[in-house]
Amino acid sequence: MVVACLALLVALGGTGMAAVTQVARNSVGTPQLKDSAVSNPKIKNNAINSAKVAARSLLRSDFAPGQLPAGPIGPQGPAGPTGAAGAAGPPGVIGAITVRTSSKLVDGGTAENGAYNSARVTSLCSGNERAISAGTDWSTDAAGRELMTGEFEPQKNAQGQIIGFLAVGLNDSGTDSTFTVHALCYTPSP
Repeated sequence: MVVACLALLVALGGTGMAAVTQVARNSVGTPQLKDSAVSNPKIKNNAINSAKVAARSLLRSDFAPGQLPAGPIGPQGPAGPTGAAGAAGPPGVIGAITVRTSSKLVDGGTAENGAYNSARVTSLCSGNERAISAGTDWSTDAAGRELMTGEFEPQKNAQGQIIGFLAVGLNDSGTDSTFTVHALCYTPSP
């Protein structure tokens, strides 16, 4: 019985001693800890703050998406290689061509004296039509007559689309003649 009580006393005294033993402050460091021994649940809320984190020791991967502000835009990189050519698109269709004409009578003056009389004539497409080409002619055109087209220029709308043509007719034939500008117009596909 004495031996049994003595054994009980030693057993209780040992565990009591273990419960009272404390670890000295700052005596546990990295060498004493196993990998992953200190997990999130074992750390008191707000125990780790910026004062306890070494400057420049955190990586981008340590932060949740959207927590870090974007830096300034860097310089443009070099151009990449040219890609393969795409498939050819369907052929364009412009539909029917309509000829729009405008004319003016030009005085023939004195024949072949080098003093040309002139008229500016503009032929425009109508509605939302576009012009693809144009030509001119004279009502009294014949071999040897001094009838010329001296200027030819496209006319554009506010969007820069060609909607007609302007031409200048020059007459030094001695005979009055009508100068006509023909604009070839089409309606674009929607």
